[in-house]
Amino acid sequence: MAGAQAGGLDPGGSRLGGSRRRRNLEERAVVWLLRGAALVSVVTTLAILVTLFRESLTFFIEIPVWDFITGTTWTPLLKPQSFGVLPLVAGTLLVAAIAGVVALGLGLASAVFLSEYAPDRARRIIKPALEVLAGVPTVVYGYFALTFLTPVLQKVFPGMIVFNALSAGLVMGLMIMPMVSTLSEDAMVAVPRSLRDAAYALGASRFEVSVRVVIPAALSGIVASFILALSRAVGETMIVTIAAGATPKLTLNPLESIQAMTAYIVQVSLGETPQGSLEYRTIFAVGLLLFMMTLAMNVVGRWVVRRFAERY
Repeated sequence: MAGAQAGGLDPGGSRLGGSRRRRNLEERAVVWLLRGAALVSVVTTLAILVTLFRESLTFFIEIPVWDFITGTTWTPLLKPQSFGVLPLVAGTLLVAAIAGVVALGLGLASAVFLSEYAPDRARRIIKPALEVLAGVPTVVYGYFALTFLTPVLQKVFPGMIVFNALSAGLVMGLMIMPMVSTLSEDAMVAVPRSLRDAAYALGASRFEVSVRVVIPAALSGIVASFILALSRAVGETMIVTIAAGATPKLTLNPLESIQAMTAYIVQVSLGETPQGSLEYRTIFAVGLLLFMMTLAMNVVGRWVVRRFAERY
């Protein structure tokens, strides 16, 4: 037996070595699987960028970039044609601004309540109920805005037309509100309890602790959640397509019909515009501008998080 072990025939050592090799192979397989998953996302993003840039380049060869960005009339499907994208940008930002006000107000208030006021039992019920709103299909939100909210608002604003930016923005704010609420509440919960206790020891009320201690300490997470929600609002399609209308108008009046950038892309994509024509390529130019806008918002969000993040 001793000779067999000395000769390298130890059964226990063989099993141990085989188990180690098998574990190493499994770890390598998992690493390559994760690399492949990450590579798929990178390749997909690059493919989207290549498609947008290639099609947009053929558009900007015929239409100057400056005229596209600064023009105030958007009629690519009518005669005479005009390719000023500012009306679409204004409509998109108008709806997103209304949604942002709603989402920030309701979402931040909900986050403060869940973090500082609600007992554990109420938190376990309210938080999932809020998150259900994020799972409702956007087409349902769009028809809710058109068939329910708009008639209610028309009683308050008699001059409001059926398709308008206000109802679309309000419903969109409800849609993105859970994103602000959940992420902000997570940031507030991460604030150390010692900061709250110190404020209470100085005689601060619960409201003062929430507003003057917790919110400033969690500011980076709150701002990040708000910018992420705004990016979601800027890229939303079905709500603005159904409820906001299809009138590319350079206006700040939320009671009027507007057209968002995503709604125009849907209009052309589902229409009879010949593929490869100048009118068809406008959707890629608009999509590229929309991509650059959301990218800029995410870059700003990451900068805010890094700049104002608190380490505890």
